[in-house]
Parts: sequence; structure tokens; C-alpha cells
Amino acid sequence: MTRRDMLLAAAVASLWGFNFVVIDWGMAGIPPLLFVAIRFAVVSLAVLFVPRPQTGWRAVVGVGLFMSLGQFGLLYTSMALGLSPGLAALLLQAQAVLTIVIAACALRERPTPPQVVGVGLGVVGLAIVAFGRGGDAPAIAVVLCLGGALSWAIGNVIARRAGTVRGAGRLGSLSLTVWSALVVPVPALALSFAIEGPDRIGSGLAAFGWSATLSTLYTAVLCTIVGYAIFNELLGRNPSAAVVPWILLAPIVAMASAAVLLGEVPTAAESIGGVILVVGVLVTGIRPRPAPPTARIERERQATRLSA
Repeated sequence: MTRRDMLLAAAVASLWGFNFVVIDWGMAGIPPLLFVAIRFAVVSLAVLFVPRPQTGWRAVVGVGLFMSLGQFGLLYTSMALGLSPGLAALLLQAQAVLTIVIAACALRERPTPPQVVGVGLGVVGLAIVAFGRGGDAPAIAVVLCLGGALSWAIGNVIARRAGTVRGAGRLGSLSLTVWSALVVPVPALALSFAIEGPDRIGSGLAAFGWSATLSTLYTAVLCTIVGYAIFNELLGRNPSAAVVPWILLAPIVAMASAAVLLGEVPTAAESIGGVILVVGVLVTGIRPRPAPPTARIERERQATRLSA
């Protein structure tokens, strides 16, 4: 990657990391599911400028329900219940580990040895974070955030099965993200009515001031539309293995900004478990070296003899 691309990748990771603090700041007094509905109503306006993804509507709906509604509905709710922005950003990284497991089951993608090791490290890291969390992080909030990571992972597998990025070029995942946002506002609003109630919705809309407006614009425009546009452009110019690890800066930015702006210093267990989780995610991205041609030829000969 060029120095310019590395700076762009770091900028996107910083946008996505600071996103958690902005959500926490803007959601004060706003019911979380209502906040999700408003965010994705703003994102969906971009369909006027982004071409429709070259995939079936089933994939668009699946990604909208799992990667957007499920992930952010559970994330926002967990943060409303007291989960700190830094810990939320860290726990969401479990999606990388869960994606490998789900893809192995649903797509019959056999995990590589580094991926097996990475999944193991990720599980250990998550266990340390979960059991060593600070007293201000309720267990239900941790569970809901991990549920958001699971929903994100399912959305990843749906998108991979659809093969959208390969079919639509560099704009593939951006167009899928934008068009799948159309699926979110109505179900999110219905869930808000059912779970949060009309009274909380009314008070939330009345409390929707400039902080909530700026938070919505930041998450919808900068993080979703601009962030994905830059990220996909980077993927178009560089190998995925060179770009994706930069996103692991997001939880670091989230935890640092939460510590500076909100005074939320992670516990020792959260820090240790977070480091192990991030290392596990990095390990899953290691690609085994291809076997030398002579070794492959010898294996093919042995397979031929056995079949004969």
C-alpha cells in the first residue's frame, strides 16, 4: 500500500472507531431502536445516487435484516443498557471469528489452520473480556453486543454467498450497504413501538436535538456512506490482506476516545482479553503458503495411485 492509502485506511478505521463514542453521545434520551430507524432512514436516501447492487432481492433483504437491523439494533440496545463504547467496539470484532465458523457450516468453507488458531484465540479473548468486564457493564448488555456480532457475521455470509462484490465491482458492497438500508427503518420502528412503547418514542422525538442530529449525520453519512466508499476504493487498489487489518484500529480508537472523552478506562481483563481477540482476528487473515509444485505433484500422484 502507498503512504496515501495507508493514511486513508487509518482515517476510515478512526471514523468507525470514534463512531461508538458518537452513538453514545447522541443517543441520550433517544430510545435505541428509534435511533436505529432514523439512522438508516438517512442512509437509505443515498439510493438516489448509488446504483442498485447486481444481486437478488433476497440477499439485499438478508443483509439489511442481519448486517444492519440485527447488528445495530442489538448494539444500540446494549449501549443504552450501559455497555461502554470502547468495550462495545471490541466485542463487535468477534464477528470476524464468528464469520469463519458460520461460513464453515453454511458454505462448507473448510477453515485453514491459521483460521482455526485464530478462532481459538478469539474465543479465549472473548471469555476473558466477558468474565473480567468492569462492574458498569451488565451481563445482558455484553450478551446483546455479542448477539450483534453474530448478526453481523450472518450478514457477512449472506453477502459472500451472493457474490455481490465480484459481480458489481468496487461499488458492490457500498451499493449493497446502501440499498439494504431500505429494509431497516420500518421493522426498526415497529420493534420500537412494540418494545420501547409510544410514550418513549414520543419523548425521544421531543428530545431529538442537535446532538442527536449530528450523531445521526456522522454515523449515516461519514461512517456508512463515505467510510464504505473509501474502504471499497482501497480494496480495489490493494490486496484485501493489506487493507482489512487496518480496521482493527477501530476498537483501539474507540477505547482511547472513550477513555479521554468519557473517562471510561478499560479494566486489566478487558485490555488483556481485547489484545488476545485482536491477535486472533489477525491470525485468521494469515494465508498458508502454497505447497511447492513438486510437493503438489507428488500428492496428486499418491492420490492417483490410491484411487486406482
